Amino acid sequence: MSLNLKLSQRETTFNSEVVTRFELYNSLFQTLPFYQVKDTGILLPFFSSHCEKGAAMNASPTDIIESFFKKYVPDIDHREQINRMFRFIQYIERQVVLFDAIEDSSFNKIGKFDDTGTLQSLLQQAAISDDTRKNISEKLKDFSLRLVLTAHPTQFYPGTVLGIMTDLIEAVKVNDIPTIDVLLQQLGKTPFFNKTSPTPVDEAISLTWFLENIFYYAVSGIQSKLEEEFDIDTTNQLLEMGFWPGGDRDGNPNVTTESTKEVARYLRQRLFRCYYRDYRVLKRRITFRGVEKPMAKLEKLIYRNANENHADPKDLQGELLDLLQTIKHTLITDHDGLFKDVVENLIQKIRLFGCYFATLDIRQDSRVLRNVFDYVTSQTETGVVAGYHDFEEKEKLEALPFNELDYHRAEDADAMTCDTLDTIRLIKQIQRSNGEKACQRFIISNCQRASDILQLIDLFLWSGWKKDELKVDFMPLFETVNDLANAGEIMEQLYTHPYYAEHLKLRGQRQTIMLGFSDGTKDGGYLMANWSIYKAKVEMTAIARKYGISLAFFDGRGGPPARGGGKTHRFYASMGNDIANEHIQLTIQGQTVSSQYGSVETARFNMEQLLNAGIISALHPNRKDLLDNRHKTLISQMADESYSLFMALRAHPLFLEYLEKFSPLKLLSKINISSRPTKRGGGGPMKLEDLRAISFVTSWSQLKQSIPGFYGVGTSLKKMKDDGNWQEVQELYQTSGFFKTMLDNCMMSMSKSDFRVTAYLEKDEKFGGFWKMLKEEFVLTRSMLLELTGSVVLMEEYPVERKSIAIREKIVLPLVIMQHYALQCLNNTEDEELIEIYRKLVIRTVYGIVNAGRNLA
Repeated sequence: MSLNLKLSQRETTFNSEVVTRFELYNSLFQTLPFYQVKDTGILLPFFSSHCEKGAAMNASPTDIIESFFKKYVPDIDHREQINRMFRFIQYIERQVVLFDAIEDSSFNKIGKFDDTGTLQSLLQQAAISDDTRKNISEKLKDFSLRLVLTAHPTQFYPGTVLGIMTDLIEAVKVNDIPTIDVLLQQLGKTPFFNKTSPTPVDEAISLTWFLENIFYYAVSGIQSKLEEEFDIDTTNQLLEMGFWPGGDRDGNPNVTTESTKEVARYLRQRLFRCYYRDYRVLKRRITFRGVEKPMAKLEKLIYRNANENHADPKDLQGELLDLLQTIKHTLITDHDGLFKDVVENLIQKIRLFGCYFATLDIRQDSRVLRNVFDYVTSQTETGVVAGYHDFEEKEKLEALPFNELDYHRAEDADAMTCDTLDTIRLIKQIQRSNGEKACQRFIISNCQRASDILQLIDLFLWSGWKKDELKVDFMPLFETVNDLANAGEIMEQLYTHPYYAEHLKLRGQRQTIMLGFSDGTKDGGYLMANWSIYKAKVEMTAIARKYGISLAFFDGRGGPPARGGGKTHRFYASMGNDIANEHIQLTIQGQTVSSQYGSVETARFNMEQLLNAGIISALHPNRKDLLDNRHKTLISQMADESYSLFMALRAHPLFLEYLEKFSPLKLLSKINISSRPTKRGGGGPMKLEDLRAISFVTSWSQLKQSIPGFYGVGTSLKKMKDDGNWQEVQELYQTSGFFKTMLDNCMMSMSKSDFRVTAYLEKDEKFGGFWKMLKEEFVLTRSMLLELTGSVVLMEEYPVERKSIAIREKIVLPLVIMQHYALQCLNNTEDEELIEIYRKLVIRTVYGIVNAGRNLA
C-alpha cells in the first residue's frame, strides 16, 4: 500500500471514528446541567463561534468578550459575566476529556495505519529469514528501554478523572450511549483541580496510578511477546521503569528524606497489591494437590506486603520466584502443565518489577552537593588536604582521598546538608528492603566538572558505604549549551581517574549520562539546543568507546518539541552509528504521561515504537544518518545564526516584562498542581536565569506563541538560501533523519501557535514593535519551512495529527480568549476583590489549554 493511500485511509478513519463521534457526543454533553446553570451548554457553541470570528478579525480579547455578552446576554452585570465564563471553562475542560477519550478509543483503528515502528513490524522483519531473527535476538541481549515518570507540574488530570476517562474510552469503543451519558454526568460533577497544592508524596501517588493500571500490563505484555518470538534470556530485563517524584530534589526543593522513604514504601505496597490481584487469578486456577504449602506461603507473603506496613521490610523477589518455580514444577510433573502459563505470567512480572515497581532516582544540584562536601570536610577528618578548595580541577582530582568513614552529621546542620547525608544512608536502606534496583541512581544536575561526581562518591564513602559494595550509578546531567560543550572532557577525566575506573568495573563498565533539553532551549534556542546535544552525544560516544565503556544516554525530554518532545521515536530511529543507542532512556512527564501512555494500548504502541527505533537503527543503520562534514557545517551555521537571534531576543529589554504581562507566568505558582515553585532561588524579582524551563515554555504556549520551539529557525534557513546553500539544505532535509525530525517537530510547535489572539498588541504603544518582531519571525519560519518541505500547510505529511491539533485548538480558543481578557483586566484595575477573581479566571484557563495541547508544557 502506497504511503499516500495509507495517509488518506487514516484520515478518512479519523474523520468517521473521531470527528463525527465527537460532534455527536458533544451535542449530548452540552445538554447536561452543571451547577444549576442550565443555559451554559446552550450558550457555549455561540461563545465558541463568536471567539473564532473575533480572532479571525484580530479583535482584542476584551472586545470579543464584551461584544459577546452585549449580543447574547445583555441583561447581566460584569460579575455575572465572569461567573458565566467560569461555567464555560467547566464545560470546555470536559470537552477536552471527551475528545481525548474518543481519540484514544479509536487508537486501534487509526494507529494500525502507522505500524511501521511497532513490535509487529519487527516480527515481520524477523520472519524474512533465520539470520534476521538471530540478529534481532542478539541485539536484544544488550538492549534496554527505560521510561522515567517525572512529576513536572503539567499533569492536570487527577486520578478520579483518569478513572472516568478509562471507563469512557471503553464505553465509546462500543458506542454505549447510556453508559456514556452517565459517565459524562459524573465527569460534570467531578473536580478537575486540587484546593491545595499536592505534596511530593501526593504527586507520587498520582503517577503511581499509571504504574498500576497501565505499565504493569504494558511492560509485561511486550516482554512476553519478545521472549516468545526471540531467543533471549528471560532474566534479561529489556523494559525498565524509573520514577522521580519523591527523589528529585533539584526539580522540587520540597522533597525530603522522609518523602523519599515514604514514596519507596508506597511503590512497594502498590506493586504487591498488583501481585495480589494476579495471585487471586492464580488461586482460582491452581486447585490441585501438591501445591498447597507453596501457594499458602505465597499468599501470605503477598497479602501481608500489600496491606501491612513493616518496620523493616526485606527484598522478597528471590523467595517469591522460588515459590512460583516450585508450583510451576509441580504443575509440569504432576498435572500435565495445566495453567503453567498463568504461573509464568506472574513469574515474569516479579522478574520485571521485583519489590520496587520503578527505580527511584535521586537528583540534586551540584552546587548543593559541593556545599555538603565542604561542610563534612570542615566537621571531621576526611583525609582531604588543607587548601583543597583553592586547587585547580586537575589537582582536586588527584587529591581526593576515597577513604571509608562512618560520619554522622550534627543535629544542627542546615536542611540541605541533613537531607543530602540522610538520603545517602537511606539509599542503602531502600536497596536492602526493596532490592538494589529500587534506588541505585544519583543524578548530579548542573554538573560542570569531574570533581562534582567524585566528591559525591566521597560523601557516600564517608556515610558508611563500602567501596566494594557501592551499588550506585553516578550520573552527570549536562543541560546548558556551555555544559554540553564541556561534557566530553569531563567524562574523559572520569574514565581515566583510577578510582572511578575501578568503580565502573564494579558497575559492569556501564555509564549513564543524562542530557537535558529544556534549559538548553531556554539558554540558546531550539536549533542550538538540538545541535549541542547531538554534538555532545557524538563526542561522548567516541570517548566511551575509546575506554571500553558501555554508554547509555538518559534524555530529559518534556512534552513539547521546545523541551525535547514531539516525534520522539523518530528521533531515536535517526541516530547513526556515531551515537550510542543501545539503551534508550527518557523522561515521560506532564500531560505526555496521560496522552501517550494513558491506556495499555497507547502505552504499548509508544513503547514498541521506541524499542523498534533502537533495534532497527542498530541493525540497519541508515548511512545518511551519519552526517558528513559538509552537513555538519551547514547545521552548525544554522544553529549559530539561530542562536544569535535568540540571544538578541533574550537580551531585549521588554523580553521578560512581555512574558510576565501577557502570559500567566507570574500566576503559575498559584496553580495547585505541583509542590514545586516556578523558579529557583525563592523570593525576589523574576530573573530569566532563575526561571524554570518548564514555566518558560508553558508561558509561551499559553500565549499561543511557541517561541522556544521555532524562534530563529526561519532566519537561519533564509540565510542558507541567501548564501546559495538552499539545495544542500533541501537534500539534508530529505536524507537526514535527525534534521528532518528536528524541523518536523518545529512545525508541530508552530501548529499550536495562533498570533491572532495577541494581534491587538500590534498597536500597543510599548509592546507593538516587540510583538511584530515575534510575528515576523513566525511568518518567516513558516514560509521557509513550507518552501523547504514543498508543502502547502504545516504538518502536511501528518494529516491526522494536524487535524487533531486543529480540533483541539478550536475547542480551547475560548479559554485562550478568556485568559487574555482576564490578563488585560488585571493590567487595568486596582480593585483588590476583582484582581483576585481575574487571577482565578486566568489560573482556571491554564488547565484546559495545556490538557488539550497534550504536549504543550
